[in-house]
Amino acid sequence: MMKTVACVVQDGFAPFEFGLACEAFGLDRSNDGVPNFDFRVVAPRPGAVASKMGFSLNVEYDLSFAYEADLVILCPVPREYWGRIDPLLIEVARDAVARGAWVLTICSGSFILGAAGVLDGRRATTHWMYADVMADMYPLVDVDPDVLFVQDERIITSAGTAAGIDACLHLLRQELGAELTNRIARRMVVPPQRDGGQAQFIDRPIPVVPSDSLAAVADWAVEHLREDLGIERLAARALMSPRTFARRFKAEYGATPAAWLGRQRVLHAQRMLERSTLSLDRIAEECGFGSAAVLRQNFSRVLGTTPTAYRARFSCADETESSAA
Repeated sequence: MMKTVACVVQDGFAPFEFGLACEAFGLDRSNDGVPNFDFRVVAPRPGAVASKMGFSLNVEYDLSFAYEADLVILCPVPREYWGRIDPLLIEVARDAVARGAWVLTICSGSFILGAAGVLDGRRATTHWMYADVMADMYPLVDVDPDVLFVQDERIITSAGTAAGIDACLHLLRQELGAELTNRIARRMVVPPQRDGGQAQFIDRPIPVVPSDSLAAVADWAVEHLREDLGIERLAARALMSPRTFARRFKAEYGATPAAWLGRQRVLHAQRMLERSTLSLDRIAEECGFGSAAVLRQNFSRVLGTTPTAYRARFSCADETESSAA
């Protein structure tokens, strides 16, 4: 299990992206039953590290801790450094990938991995404004500008700003499970899950008026996942034609209704696997998958593991609960 986290900053670091890494991994949440990490801010050269907003951060640690950390977080790199990434950062990135540590980049932090060559042949992302530049600089990297984050083995690259929160929660979900990660998300007052495949920017991120939003339909769907939720039924509830509903839903949520529903059903299955000892067939029924085989297929596609393996790792259910309940 992940225990140690090194957050790497350099001159010109972005305060928001740095802060979200601290928020996700650096706070004491033991009162919520969440294990603490040994979280340290490190820099190539300890001392005063200037932010891009005119203030400095006094960093106590050099990069030594990053060479042993279970997770290495690379904060955004200022544009003026893209063509001359610090060799010390390149060495840390190569070492982390080679020894199988988690590596998470936020926004332009992915340029460090590009310079290190560890993204060659891999899919990755960065802020959509910088994607073309990254693709030109590192042609062996498959740069996807249209997603919130990308995981390739134990490397996670995220898009700009708030997408870093989604990437952090995605990683925490793999290490801590859905229930504890949801507690962290609640403390951060953010949605517990936005799928990595969601678009970086959508047509209408904020509805013109609350009544114009499809949130009520989405909330209703989450409460009725076990039912048949075809687009015709959802559209009727929204008082729209199926074609208009599909277009509006994609604009508001950055995903098709089917893709969004599939992800919500997997999330519900995660919570049930953690909290109960119900059989896979029963969980599949409750989540709307119909059968254990379909549950396994979707679960493995989204999470890269089986429901049984996930339950063995993250179950917190009372052992006396009846699987026939």
